[in-house]
Amino acid sequence: MSEPRIQTSSVAPEVLRRTREIVEPALRAAVAGLADERMRLIASYQMGWQDADGQPTDSGGKAIRPGLAVLSAQACGAAPGVGVPGAVAVELVHNFSLLHDDVMDRDVERRHRPTGWVVFGEAQVILAGNAMLTEAVRVLERDGAAGRRALPLLLDSTQLLISGQSQDLDLEGRWDVTLEDVLCMEAGKTAALLACSSAIGARAAGAPEAMVAGLSAYGQELGIAFQLVDDILGVVGDPATTGKSSSSDVRAGKRSAPIVAALRSGTPAGDRLAAMFADGPPDTDSDVQTATELVREAGGLDWAMTEADARLARAMTGLERLGLPNASAVADLVAVGRFIVGRDR
Repeated sequence: MSEPRIQTSSVAPEVLRRTREIVEPALRAAVAGLADERMRLIASYQMGWQDADGQPTDSGGKAIRPGLAVLSAQACGAAPGVGVPGAVAVELVHNFSLLHDDVMDRDVERRHRPTGWVVFGEAQVILAGNAMLTEAVRVLERDGAAGRRALPLLLDSTQLLISGQSQDLDLEGRWDVTLEDVLCMEAGKTAALLACSSAIGARAAGAPEAMVAGLSAYGQELGIAFQLVDDILGVVGDPATTGKSSSSDVRAGKRSAPIVAALRSGTPAGDRLAAMFADGPPDTDSDVQTATELVREAGGLDWAMTEADARLARAMTGLERLGLPNASAVADLVAVGRFIVGRDR
């Protein structure tokens, strides 16, 4: 894979630890407020706070979305706490979507342990996802005027997220998929919620609409870059690091960006890959390894990394032009963006 043009980091920036410490108590309180004990257990398992028996664990995610929500409030001159309800809401929506997506995609491992449906069953995790989604709305409703300002943004973004997942399912197994189709799907499935995360704190703070829109555009470009890196890791990510099976997207025959770029490359390697996929995803480790190398040889990985770099550059340029009042928070947004494209998990 060619080196990205923009200096990046695979080490999570310190700001994500700080914002996580600000948000997590409120997030835990929201999950604890779910009415049903089983729903609380499944949600806590999904968040990485408990094992299947309810014993405490610490296998949580990167908390990128809550961090962006807090930073978006700060960048516009508000206190960090103004962004906390929005941060809680977007993280609940994110994990609702993961619970449901893992069922639909038949993913059996996330964060180095079995996915929710494998442990608790499909029906129960669907209900738990629904409970987390409705709790996200309640969190903002309880936040008074700030929450009422933020709620339409969350609801609109959730609709886009659902539409993106629907498009993703529709693309599976199709042979007419273009890179434009893939990027359109990713703009909904992943980028919509990152755009929401990057703007919801500013909206709650009552920032000028131009600032809210600019932060949303930053998050949209960042979200596509994020998903493109996820797509790369789905082909060549180290399972010991990603917490998912090796070449997971190749095994599933997903129409992710690197795979579609390879299939559409017009190269001999791309043609060989298409011939391999003609009868379905590869079903042996040897075939998976061969298909993975063909994606690389056909230029699929290089295309995805180049596009991720371009999206990150657009995000940074737009952010710089906004003239936000809190320079320190803007620097933190830059650090989070570079981490997203440089991460290895």
